[in-house]
Amino acid sequence: MKKLLLKSIITAGLFLIFVLLLNTAAAAEEQGIIKAKAAEQIIKEKSEKVIGLIAARDFKKLADYVHPEKGLRFTPYTHVRPEKDINLTKEQVSNFFKINKNYLWGYYDGSGKEIRLTPEEYYHQFIYTNNFINAEKIGYNEILSSGNMIENQFKVYEKPIIVEYYFPGFKAKFGGMDWKSLRLVFEKYKDNWKLRGIIHNQWTI
Repeated sequence: MKKLLLKSIITAGLFLIFVLLLNTAAAAEEQGIIKAKAAEQIIKEKSEKVIGLIAARDFKKLADYVHPEKGLRFTPYTHVRPEKDINLTKEQVSNFFKINKNYLWGYYDGSGKEIRLTPEEYYHQFIYTNNFINAEKIGYNEILSSGNMIENQFKVYEKPIIVEYYFPGFKAKFGGMDWKSLRLVFEKYKDNWKLRGIIHNQWTI
């Protein structure tokens, strides 16, 4: 009798786990999160062109890939702040390195001081901080790097494809705490994928 009861409990438990897994998958599907392999097939070629233009500092050509209506949002650390992160138009992106204005991009991790930089200064500190075009790992709609900040890019952006260029670390003495990554966020616009966000990520306190 006890064995029968235990068997019934285990069966019910397994069924519940199965239902939860199905619901999780369905929720992900509803959110429009494209699976890694499919995302890679869709965006790999375009992403390679975009990261190449970023590496070459050719933002005039980069502007051609920017979302024409929403523009391009810049996030210095992984947590996207929709109302606070700097968002530039296609035209502003085209003139990125000519803009002398100091923007408030966010706040430095640890000190909490304001990140007040020109676009060119921001490029060196929070965009192309490493040779991401030759990153050790590349992820398509999968999170390769993670710190202590909340990951919210898939909630903020509308059914995106996010490509992450990731270095797990550079010097053994830091035990991997010197990892860095750059994420390119693409959203669909009239049957075409456009660059919508650039997210810089690194170890934070």
